Amino acid sequence: MSYIPGQPVSVVVQRIEIQKLRDGDNLILGFSIGGGIDQDSNQNPFSEDKTDKGIYVTRVSKGGPAEVAGLRIGDKIMQVNGWDMTMVTHDQARKKLTKKNEDVVRLLVTRRSLEDVVRQSMMQQPTH
Repeated sequence: MSYIPGQPVSVVVQRIEIQKLRDGDNLILGFSIGGGIDQDSNQNPFSEDKTDKGIYVTRVSKGGPAEVAGLRIGDKIMQVNGWDMTMVTHDQARKKLTKKNEDVVRLLVTRRSLEDVVRQSMMQQPTH
């Protein structure tokens, strides 16, 4: 997802709801994140132009709650339970995801494959 200053930004998003798995006192989501405004965006393998400081999914546990819900490696997390995640530190993102009093995490994510599908369908639209 590249951004050109002065141009409108359009994002294709998907809602994903993850039911946390309870393991004693721990609540397990089954995925890991990378990125954040305090991280080096050059190290982010999912940033197209290496300036994106967003929060990305870096690992999804096989058979875990996140995989069951449809989360994928490379998904960019835009919101967590209604909280904007586009300009947060890595630690702020982690804390929003791992709140002990929340059994369900509702994510708004974008992924490159979703954008590609929309872009392809728009190019195939008949012109009048």
